[in-house]
Parts: sequence; C-alpha cells; structure tokens
Amino acid sequence: MAAPVTAGDATGTWWRGRLGGSTAPLLLAAAAASGYAVYALLRLHTFRTSTYDLVIFDQAVRSYSRLEAPIAPVKGVHNGFGPDFSILGDHFSPILALIAPLYRLHDGPATLLVAQAVLFALAIVPIWAFTLRRLGRTAALGASLAYALSWPIAEALRFDFHEVAFAPLLTAAAIERFDAGRRRQALAAALLLLLVKEDTGLLVAGFGLYLLVLRPRTRLDRTWALRGDRPLALALVIVGLVTTAVASRVLIPAFGGNGNYYFAYGAFGPDMKDAVLHLLTHPWDAVKALGTPPVKLGTMALLVLPFLALPLVSPLTLVVVPPLLERMLSSKFDNWWAPHYHYNAFLVATLVLAAVDGAVRVQGRRPAGERTGTWLVLGMLAGTLVTVPAFAFRSFADGSLYVRDARARAAAAAVARVPSGVEVEAVNHTGPALSGRTHVLLWDRTPRWADWVVADVAYEQFPFTSLTEQRERIALLDRSGYRTVFARDGYVVLRR
Repeated sequence: MAAPVTAGDATGTWWRGRLGGSTAPLLLAAAAASGYAVYALLRLHTFRTSTYDLVIFDQAVRSYSRLEAPIAPVKGVHNGFGPDFSILGDHFSPILALIAPLYRLHDGPATLLVAQAVLFALAIVPIWAFTLRRLGRTAALGASLAYALSWPIAEALRFDFHEVAFAPLLTAAAIERFDAGRRRQALAAALLLLLVKEDTGLLVAGFGLYLLVLRPRTRLDRTWALRGDRPLALALVIVGLVTTAVASRVLIPAFGGNGNYYFAYGAFGPDMKDAVLHLLTHPWDAVKALGTPPVKLGTMALLVLPFLALPLVSPLTLVVVPPLLERMLSSKFDNWWAPHYHYNAFLVATLVLAAVDGAVRVQGRRPAGERTGTWLVLGMLAGTLVTVPAFAFRSFADGSLYVRDARARAAAAAVARVPSGVEVEAVNHTGPALSGRTHVLLWDRTPRWADWVVADVAYEQFPFTSLTEQRERIALLDRSGYRTVFARDGYVVLRR
C-alpha cells in the first residue's frame, strides 16, 4: 500500500501537494458528477422531480440570471407571501447567484441539476487530498468512494436541487486546507459557508469548536499546536452563531419573509429566547428530545455506523454537532430528522473526513498498526456499499428510471398542450417540465384562476389531502368557465 504523502508535499505545487500528482481524484470526481447528473436528469425526464422545490430554485436563479432580485412566485403565492416574493425571504442563500451565468447556456431546471451534480462531486478532491496526506492513496480512494456513494448524497439528489449543493465542497475544503496548514484558504472556505443558508453559520461555529479542542498528536503533526489558533477558533464560533441569528431574524424578514417561519422548538418555549433558556435550565429535556421520536436516533446512527462509527473517535465530528442539534431538538418538522431529503448532505463530507481522522487515531494506538487506518477506511467503504440498496441509488437498478411509463408519457403530452409564455397552475410533478417556458404556480388547495391548469385526478398530490378534493377542484373549474382540452391517465389540462 502507498505510504502517506510527506509534509514536504503539502507545501509544494497544487498538483503535487494536494493530489500527489495523481489524476485519479479528478477522474473520480468527473465520473461521480456524470453519474449524479444522469440520475437527476433521468428523474426530470420521467416526471419524478417536483415543483416543490425544484421550480422554486429555478425561478429564483432565472431571476438572478436577468440581474433581478431572486423572485420565486411559486413559493410566494403558495405560502401567502405574494407573487413578488424573494427567495432570500425564505432561506438566506445568496450563493445561488453563482449558478446564474449557467442559465445563459441553458435556461431551465436541468441546469440546476447538473450544477448540483458537479458541486457534490467536487468535494471528492479535498476529501482525497486530506486522506492522501494521512493514510496514502489506497485510503484516499476508499474515502472518496465512501463519500460519493453515501446515502445523504443519494437522498439529496433524489430531492431535486437545494442550496446544500455547495456545502460538502466548502466544508471539505475548509477542513482540508486547515489540515494542510493553509489558514487563509480554510478561512475563506468557511466564510463562504455563511452564504449557503441562514443556518450554515452553525457549521462555521462547529468548525470553531473543533479548533478549540484540537491538539497535536505528535511533533510531526501538521495541524499545528494551537497557541495562535484559539482567537481564530473563538472568532469562528462567535461569527457562526451571530450570522445565523442575524440572517434568520434580520435579513430574512428584511427580504419579506417571516423570521419565525421555521421556528420548531415550541416544546421548549414560545420563541427562541425562551426555548434556549429552557434547554439551559432543563438539560434533561434536551436529552429526551434527541430521542423523540425514535427515528431521530435511527438517523443519527445511520450517519456514523456505515463509517464504522469512526467519526465518534475524532474531534472533527464537533463540526456537525451544532447543525445536527438544530434539527434533532426540533419538535415540528419531521422531515428535518428523517433519513431522507437533503439535510444530511450538509454533514456527510465532514463525517467522512472525521472517519478518516478517526482511523488515523485508532491506528496510532495500535502497536505495529501501520496499515490499520487504511483497512478501516476500506471497511467504511464496505459499510457505505451496504447502505446503497436501501436508499436512492437503488433506482439505477430500476428499469423505469430510464424510460417513461404510460403515466409519464401522459404527463409529457399534457404539458405539451400548454403554450409558452402563459401562466399555469401545475400539479407538483409537472411544474419542472413547464418552468423554463411558462410562468408556473403550484396547483394547490386555493384556486389561483390562471389561464391554464394542469391537474391530476388519478393519484393524491401535494398539497391536497385527498383525491376527492382534487376532483372537486376540477368540478369547480368546470363550473367557473374552464374548458378541458386534454385528459389522459389521470392528467387533465384546462383552459380558461
């Protein structure tokens, strides 16, 4: 097995110092990006993506591409904020503007899906570099594959597109650059995280906590004795917490949102101040909340067990503790603690690096354990592979991912009946097919009286509560002067 890269390599050229002169991480990142993009685009082609949330981001980034405020009418109208609602009033994610120039190449949701695929895959490069320095090339390949095939990345890709696309790359880059002794580059990556979402300041605060407790393991350890790092660590904790509070309570309301919209701690108090005070004075309530409901414990176990619980050996895991507590202490949004959706993708790159660091620490405690760390990393790759059939990437073995079934063909025919440039209320899974050429609103429980409606009366659809309600809506539209111009396999297109 290859030996770890020496300290001298870390201060050499970018190519030699970070990647050991190998093209393998770049090829692996390209392969992962291609696989992710194919998966996401196939889902778009077969009508498995959704208006909530793909069209929300598509409308916002399209507005950025026109040098306008990131308006998302589909979000504003459905949630009662109005058609001129800025997405910055929902989540403070100005970093999305970086994707806007790509809309000059292709204007539509597919651009977001491909961009996310590339961003997720690029995190492989710092993961490879970090592991290469610690354990060598074989372990670097194992850690990179464990990340690339991890269930949090798979589930994020299944839930279309979100601002989390930037988080794995930036967190991995901050940790890897710090480990390489490049403090300014690490700080730049950490500060960019503040632009990803209003609460990614919690990741920055976690990074500060990690620096506070970090100690050199040997005199050759290049992560530094921290005589000069405590001020930086404290600054990161303070900046992370303050920016999270300011973004949530000041900036989001300033852009037309509600600072309490995502408040999810009513079990501890009516507002954040009371909830924090309650948790400080009744810590046992926090412990109970972490296991209520029990699925929270299951999700937290899934985050570390595929990696052989190695993150629990590393102080790097402190980076993910604040954002994980934010979700697991909540009592309102059950999607926050589920092992699905995109939330766990904020954490996975850090946990992979923590697992590698944990493997190094275990290796250091074993006599003649020179190769133990590498075998542990290969073991965590095996653990990751075990989870693949249980999560989203299992769809690659499903033939229906590659071709449209009768329902998807009917959906394609339905959206084809809607002319370009019009306003259309679209049932959740048809919105992405219309977003690039029409003004899309969500077909929801409140009539919007758009000129065109694409509905579904065969299967219950978000946000309706029953098929009966959906069919009653069609009857109301019929009585209100709409005319049915298409009906097949449950899809109905009406024109006013």
